[in-house]
Amino acid sequence: MVGASLSGVTFISVPGWVESSQFSYMQVVFGYFLGYMVTAFVLLPVYYKKNVTSIYQYLDERFGFVSYKVGAISFFVSRVLGAAFRLFLVAIVLQQFVFDAWNVPFEITVILSILLIWIYTFKGGIKTIVWTDTLQTLFMLVSVGLSIYFILNKLEWTFADFLKSPELATYSKTFFVDDLADKNHLLKSFLGGMFITICMTGLDQDMMQKNLTCRNLKDAQKNMVSFSIVLVIVTFVFMLLGALLFIYAEKYNIAMPLMDGSPKSDLLFPEIALNSGLGITVAITFMLGLIAAAYSSADSALTSLTTSFCVDFLNTEKKSEKDAKTTRQRTHIGMSVLLVLVVIAFKYILDRNVIDGLLTVASYTYGPLLGLFSFGIFTKHQVKDKYVWVVALLSLSIIVSLGKLPAETLGGYVFGYELLPLNGLFTFIGLWLIRKR
Repeated sequence: MVGASLSGVTFISVPGWVESSQFSYMQVVFGYFLGYMVTAFVLLPVYYKKNVTSIYQYLDERFGFVSYKVGAISFFVSRVLGAAFRLFLVAIVLQQFVFDAWNVPFEITVILSILLIWIYTFKGGIKTIVWTDTLQTLFMLVSVGLSIYFILNKLEWTFADFLKSPELATYSKTFFVDDLADKNHLLKSFLGGMFITICMTGLDQDMMQKNLTCRNLKDAQKNMVSFSIVLVIVTFVFMLLGALLFIYAEKYNIAMPLMDGSPKSDLLFPEIALNSGLGITVAITFMLGLIAAAYSSADSALTSLTTSFCVDFLNTEKKSEKDAKTTRQRTHIGMSVLLVLVVIAFKYILDRNVIDGLLTVASYTYGPLLGLFSFGIFTKHQVKDKYVWVVALLSLSIIVSLGKLPAETLGGYVFGYELLPLNGLFTFIGLWLIRKR
């Protein structure tokens, strides 16, 4: 679960985000922690009680067929885009620092990356994913530790020297409380982080599929709590790495790498690891860590997309074992092709830091899920099921409109990740309006 949560986005994009936002991402991470507690003690008991394969089957039991499909579609779109974000970041690094030298097109790089994942997830299923994710996460964390060690060694600092240095102080502002209109304000980031976790973990088939492999509810809750503590610590280490990268780049005059003619902060870590003279050990461990980070999230995403599509849309649980297996194999191939197409499309349309883009998309796509599950768990009302898709679509339209409003029209206020709880709230209000009397 740590590997699936961190991914290549955390490995590269979080350190690259430090220059523009300092340590403000930690405000979001503290919100994550509270969100994990809600997932462990509110959502997990529901899933274990219902004994579901796909968590969206709960919506079918609670509200009806249309609600179930709205939830499943929300997850499907969210997970395809999320997995594509993560794979895209790794693909552009491999392309810029490896395959460009061999004149291999970006499209071939993407196909090869997903083909490798497809090969080892094709037969293994979730059990294979749990073991490979564990090993991949270990490689990723070792890579980060070694990178910090070798950069500090080149700067002739101890870790204590780094923590006390004035250079770190210029990057390490964590809490932003001065201006509520600021996108990075503590309250907005904390609440946004909490709801992002509830949605991207608690209402996500990928992450919950791992938890539902635990023997019982108590073990699953223990797993969730310990995982959340580890994740906060590990993310802070990534923030420290980010500050260290910019300090190192400034001292040795390392220019920000360009992508299609524009500076790309996401590429600073690979630039320093591979091209700044830190040695072959850092280069090899970086590449191992990068590939491990990418695969530890992408492989489980591919498996969960296959599971969700088969169960939620193709009803394989009602088919014979032989037919279900054939359907699953074909779906697995289809999901792989879909990911290839979306990753390639991102190269031409993405114009922001990858982790910022990932969290922004989550604000749009996970809102209907948040509203549906909240209404189902915290009220006893039934709804007019056939109108649920209208509510979800209206809520999404309102949120997209709010997100695109110029700051001047709101007195300088900039919407951040609080769009996600707002999306859930609008969905909740809409469900209340179509409840059965």
